[in-house]
Amino acid sequence: MNVIIVKNAEEGSKRAAEWIAEQIRMNPQIVLGMATGGTFIETYRHLVEAYNEGSVSFRHVTTFNLDEYVGLPPSHPNSYRYYMDQHLFWHVDIDLTNTFVPNGMAVDLEEECRRYDWLIEQAGGIDVQLLGVGRNGHIGFNEPGTSFSARTHVVRLAESTRKANARFFKREEEVPTHAITVGIRTIMESKRILLLAFGKEKAAALRAGFCGEVTENVPVSILQKHHDVTIIADEEAWSEVE
Repeated sequence: MNVIIVKNAEEGSKRAAEWIAEQIRMNPQIVLGMATGGTFIETYRHLVEAYNEGSVSFRHVTTFNLDEYVGLPPSHPNSYRYYMDQHLFWHVDIDLTNTFVPNGMAVDLEEECRRYDWLIEQAGGIDVQLLGVGRNGHIGFNEPGTSFSARTHVVRLAESTRKANARFFKREEEVPTHAITVGIRTIMESKRILLLAFGKEKAAALRAGFCGEVTENVPVSILQKHHDVTIIADEEAWSEVE
C-alpha cells in the first residue's frame, strides 16, 4: 500500500490528476473505474486542464462508473452520468460510446446489474479504479454490511449517506433511496486502486478501515487485502490513522 499525505484537498486533487494522467500515458487504452461526488470535482478539473495543455489524451480510454441513482435519468442534474459529462467527458476527447454508467432507469434493475458486470468483463476488467470513502466507510454505494463477494447490485442507501449527499439536492427528501453500485468483489478485481480522502470528516472512516480488522461492517477495510492500492489523503483525513 502506497500512502501519499498532502497538505489539503487542492494539493491532493492535483496529485491524483497527475497520477491518473500518467496511467493513461503508460496505457492509452486503459479501462478506468470512475467515481463521483465532491471529492473528485477538482481532480477532474485538473485532468481537463492536462488535456487542454496537450499532456494527455482520452481518445482510446474506456470508463465504467461505480454507481448511479435509481430513478434519475441521465439528463437529471444530480445523476452521475450528468456529473461525469459536466465535469470531464464533455471537455476532453473521450469517445462517449466508451463511457459506461449504470442505467438507473432500467425497467429490470437486476438485469441491468448483470449487463453491467458483463460489460466490465468484456472490457477485460478495470485497470485502475478510483475510489472515495464515505463517513461510514462505504466504497461506491456498498454500505456497511455489504458482502465482500457482491457483484453489481441494487442497494438501499443508508440514511447517513443520503444526508451527506443532500447538499447536491434542493431538499433531503429528493435524494433517491436506492442506487445501483459496482460490488466489492469487482472493485477488488481491479488491477490498481486509487483512494482519495480529504477532510477531517473522513478521519474516522480511514482509522476504522486501516487500523482495524477487515470486516464487512467497514467496507473500505477490504482494501487492506488488495495488492496495489495508492491512497492520497490530506493531513486532516489521515490524522487518526496510527
